[in-house]
Amino acid sequence: MDTAKACDAAPGHQGMSSRQAQFDALVRALSADLYRFAYWLCRDQTLAQDLVQETFMRAWKAMDDLRDGAAAKAWLITILRREHARLYERKSLQQVDLEAEDVPEHNAPGPDAGADAGVLRRALAGLPAKYREPLVMQVLGGYSCQEIADALGLTPQAVMTQLFRARQKLRAALDGGDAQGVVHELS
Repeated sequence: MDTAKACDAAPGHQGMSSRQAQFDALVRALSADLYRFAYWLCRDQTLAQDLVQETFMRAWKAMDDLRDGAAAKAWLITILRREHARLYERKSLQQVDLEAEDVPEHNAPGPDAGADAGVLRRALAGLPAKYREPLVMQVLGGYSCQEIADALGLTPQAVMTQLFRARQKLRAALDGGDAQGVVHELS
């Protein structure tokens, strides 16, 4: 048996098209990054895994639309963001009458009031989405300005401006210290 036939007969190589090989390479290379971003979006391991799986399913169906392999990461991030948004399009939120509920005071310390991570998390959550998203993509996802720009449909200069402003607002909120100050300074 010659080597070409042996390679074709080997498990995993039977009938594998170049399209499938390209897709498998994308999955291996970007799964961890997509999961990290999905987890940041939803804060739930199972849901993040489902979002990544849905992202790859949609990507497989639209694989022919990907013309530039270098843009694959931004393309997949965009699909993932849209999948996450679709969750909330279909979801009807339960409404609660606040007058009937026992709502704690805003000044009451939360479980992570003294923890730096909790303060940072609240400060990040208080940033407007247009600043928060590029900052998280850069810091947690490790994306370049160009990749963020591609994913968000912006110019790299706009991304750099938003990152600069996000850091300024975050620094001001963290210098303010308390959880209440974070909300006021980020507005």
